[in-house]
Amino acid sequence: MRQSLRHLLTELGVVTARPWAFLVVSAYGVLWLIFDRESFGWHAFAVLATLLMTLVIQRAEHRDTQAIHAKLDELLHAERHARNRLTKLDEEEPEVIEEHRDRERRAD
Repeated sequence: MRQSLRHLLTELGVVTARPWAFLVVSAYGVLWLIFDRESFGWHAFAVLATLLMTLVIQRAEHRDTQAIHAKLDELLHAERHARNRLTKLDEEEPEVIEEHRDRERRAD
């Protein structure tokens, strides 16, 4: 159960970094305006702005993370003595990555 929840949360973070997430929030705002115009005031605008800014931040973070991973993968491939299995570490859950880093720190 906990493993499924962890995986779901990780996937949710990746999904919200996709461009169509902006379309979903925008469609939500349009539907809110169409079906409940009376409640669509400054509060509704603030809610939509907060959701959209959260998606902008998530997308920027995801882009930066992917760029860092690509650069590190290139360095690992260029270094003969590097362990290539580390290039797949970013596919693991965050807790597994933290455990790996702790193990490597203790080994130093």
